[in-house]
Amino acid sequence: MERNFQNPELHECASKIMRCVEGDQSILAQVSQMVEILQTLGMDATGCVAGMLVSAFSECQEKHLDIREEFGEEVFDLYSGVGSLNRLSSFSRNAGIVHDVEANEDNLRKMLITMVDDVRVVLIKLADQLRQLKNARTQDRETQKRLSQLTLDVYAPLANRLGVWQVKWELEDLALRFKNPEVYKDLARKLDGKRLHREQYIKSLLKTIQLAMEQADIEAEVYGRPKHLYSIWKKMELKGLSFENLWDIRAVRIVVDTIAECYSALGVVHTNWRHLPGEFDDYVATPKPNGYRSIHTVVIGPEDKSVEVQIRTREMHEENELGVAAHWRYKERRRSEDSIDGKILWLRQLLEWKDDLKDSQSIADAFRQNVDNRRVYVFTPKGTVMDLPEGATPIDFAYAVHSEVGHRTRGARVNGKMVPLGYQLKTGEQVHIQTMKNGSPSRDWLRPELEYVKTHRARARIQQWFKHQDYHHNMTEGRSMLEKELGRLGLDDLSYERIAEKTPFGKTDDMLAALGAGDYKLSRALLPFRRELEHHRPLQETKREKPKKATSSFKVNGVGNLMTTMAKCCQPMPGDLIVGYITTGRGVTIHNQDCRNILDLDSDLQNRLIDVEWGSEGVSSYPVEVRVVAYNRSGILHDITQVLKDAKVDVLKVNMSSDEENNVWVQLRLEVSGLKKLSKTLMQLSRIQNVQDVKRITN
Repeated sequence: MERNFQNPELHECASKIMRCVEGDQSILAQVSQMVEILQTLGMDATGCVAGMLVSAFSECQEKHLDIREEFGEEVFDLYSGVGSLNRLSSFSRNAGIVHDVEANEDNLRKMLITMVDDVRVVLIKLADQLRQLKNARTQDRETQKRLSQLTLDVYAPLANRLGVWQVKWELEDLALRFKNPEVYKDLARKLDGKRLHREQYIKSLLKTIQLAMEQADIEAEVYGRPKHLYSIWKKMELKGLSFENLWDIRAVRIVVDTIAECYSALGVVHTNWRHLPGEFDDYVATPKPNGYRSIHTVVIGPEDKSVEVQIRTREMHEENELGVAAHWRYKERRRSEDSIDGKILWLRQLLEWKDDLKDSQSIADAFRQNVDNRRVYVFTPKGTVMDLPEGATPIDFAYAVHSEVGHRTRGARVNGKMVPLGYQLKTGEQVHIQTMKNGSPSRDWLRPELEYVKTHRARARIQQWFKHQDYHHNMTEGRSMLEKELGRLGLDDLSYERIAEKTPFGKTDDMLAALGAGDYKLSRALLPFRRELEHHRPLQETKREKPKKATSSFKVNGVGNLMTTMAKCCQPMPGDLIVGYITTGRGVTIHNQDCRNILDLDSDLQNRLIDVEWGSEGVSSYPVEVRVVAYNRSGILHDITQVLKDAKVDVLKVNMSSDEENNVWVQLRLEVSGLKKLSKTLMQLSRIQNVQDVKRITN
C-alpha cells in the first residue's frame, strides 16, 4: 500500500475504501494526495481518516459503507461536517446577481464557521479544496472557473484568516491559473526568464547575510523566500505597477531562535544596507488580526536592487505557515486543556475581525459586537447570503429582502420543501418566498404568541402597512380581534371600556383602531389582567378533585383562613372576577361572579355570598376546561394531544363525542400556568387541520 498509509489506522481505512470502490486506483491516488496534504498540516490520524473518506466517496458510493459503524462517531462527525460545507459550493459569487459582493463573501465565511463544531472540519475542507484544484486540469473549462472563483471568494480568504499560509498560497496560485490562464502564463514566463540571474543574485546575498549574522554571533537560518504568482499579480493590480517595477520579486527570510535575536538580526541588516522607511512593518510587536507575526523590511541591496527581508523566530514561522493547525493538539482528546471550545472561540474571533480593524477598537469589543448575538445565515435563490438573528422565520427573511416581498408573502420553501411561515430558519438553508400579486400582511403575524416574526424590521414594516389603512376598517378589525380573543379565553364579561382604561388611549374606538392597525398589541392591552393572574396562585385540584385546605391563594374579606374549593361548574381562574359561597361543612366555594349557579341562586341563600379576591402568591398552575370542535378525520385526537405535548401542557381529562354530520367535540381539562399560556395553546389548537373552533368553557 502507498507510503502515506503506513499508519495502521490509515492503512485499514485505505483497505476498506479500496474494497468499496473495487480497487479503483484513481481513487486511491486522490486519497493518498489528501493524506499527504493533511499530514503537512500536522493533522492527527482521526482527521486524516475523515479526509480520506471525503476525497474518496460521492453520496452514492457512501451508501455502500456505513461510516459511523466502520470508523466511529468522531470520524463520522468530521466527515459529515465537511459534507455540510461542500453544499456551499453551489453559491459562489456571481457579480451579475449579488450586488454587495464583499458583504456576501463575509457572510459566507461567517456561515461556514457557524456550521462546524470542530476546527479540523475547516482544515479538512481547505485540504480537499486544494486537492480538487491540483486535479482540475482534467476538468472542463466551466468547472475550472467555478472551482477557482469559489476558492478566491471563500476558501483562500478563510485560509488567510486562519493563518494557514502554506495552503493559502497554493490555493491562490492554482485558482489564478484556472481563472486567468493568460495572466498566469505571462507571469510565470517573466519570472522564469529572470530566474537564473535572480537566483544567482539571491545566492550571493544569502552568503553575505549569513556571514554578517555569524559575525554578530546570531545563530540564524537564511534562505530565499519563494514568491507566489497570485500575490505578485494582486500587487500589480492594486498599485498599478508593471512587473519590472516590483521591488519584492527578490526576497529572503531570516529565522532565529528568540524574539531578541529578531531585532538583533534587523539591526545587522539595516547596518549593512540602507532600508526604505515606508516599507517597514513590525508584526512582532503588533501582530496582524489573524495572529501573523514577523518583521518585514525592504533594503537596497547590492547593484542598488531592492530586496524584501522577513525576520521571525522558528515558532513564529511554524505558526505563520500552519496557522490554527500549529496550535491544535491533535493527539489529545477534544476536551483537553486546549479545548475545542477555546479554539472555536478564537476561530470565530478571527472570522469576525475586519482587515482594517482600528487600533482604538479592542479585540474584546470587536468580538462582543459581532459574535455575542447569535445569527443564522441563509441563502436567497440567487445565492445572496442573508444575515438574520437566531429564531428568524421566512417572514423575517422576506422583509429583509424587500418590504414589498414581505407584504405579499403567502408561503415559503426551504431547501425545496414547503414549511410553515413560523418555521425557524437554520444556517445554510436556501429560502424561496412565494408571493401573491396583490397580497397583504396578516394581522396574525404581529401576535407574539404565534411567533411569526422575530426581527424588529419585519414587525415595523407590518405595523406601518396597517397604520395606513382606513381608521374605521382598523377599528372593525380591532374589535373582531379583541372579541375573538376574549371569547377564546372565556373573558366575555371583560368590557372594552375597562380594557381601554388601562391603555394610553382615551377612547375605546381609538384603542380598537390601534389594535386593528397593529400599532398596539393585543397582548399588551390584556397585560394588566394577565398580571393579576400571573402574580397569584390558585388552588390546584388533584385528579381526584378532592377539596384542599386554603393557603394564601385566596383572600376572603373580613375573615381569617377558611377551607376553600374551586367550583366545578365555572372553574374560575386568576384574573376572573370571583365570589365566595359559604357551604355547609365544606368551607367556601369559589365561583365566577357571572356563574349561572350564582346568578340563579335563591334569594334566601344569597346572604351566603361573601367577597373574595385572589391572593398574593406566585402562579404554579391551574385547571381549565377547553372545548375543541372539528370535522372528524383519522388522527384528529392524536394531533390535538401532540400539540398539547409540544406545548408542555398537562391533560387531566379528555372526553370525545361526534354526531351524524361527522363533527367531533373534544372536551379537555388542561393544566396551564396562566392566561398567556392558555391563549397561546388555544391558538395552536385552532391551527390544526379541520379544527373549526377552540374555546375555554366556564359554565
